[in-house]
Amino acid sequence: MTLRPRALEARLRRLQQVVRRLRRYRERGPAALRRDEDLQWLVERGLQLGCEIVLDVGNHVLASAFARSPDTYEQILDGLAAEGVLSPGLRAELRGLGGFRNVLVHDYLDVDVERVIEALAHAPERFEAFAGEVHRWLAAQSG
Repeated sequence: MTLRPRALEARLRRLQQVVRRLRRYRERGPAALRRDEDLQWLVERGLQLGCEIVLDVGNHVLASAFARSPDTYEQILDGLAAEGVLSPGLRAELRGLGGFRNVLVHDYLDVDVERVIEALAHAPERFEAFAGEVHRWLAAQSG
């Protein structure tokens, strides 16, 4: 597989759009999220999309640049840290992202709004940090 920087950049731009929306939804506060099912749906979709983009970008980087094929979502994040794409600190902050993604996708009947509120408290900054670290890594590859 060939590293496709433009494809990665497109995904990272979409991640920035997700970050902007999640921040806007977060401004409404936890009480609004608890009582507004439409807002819950928007936040869950945004968090799911953010998780998917992070994992998709990570998998592409590992496969194309390092010939690595992780078996789990957490292995994607571990691999990115091991290869120096992600800092150890950000890797630690992203721990559990794959499991949370699975809850949103597969356990949607039992999604706990408090868990969504907790994720929303940190996700925009973590997603943004991920994009920044991947951008820095991409820049180092091209120059």
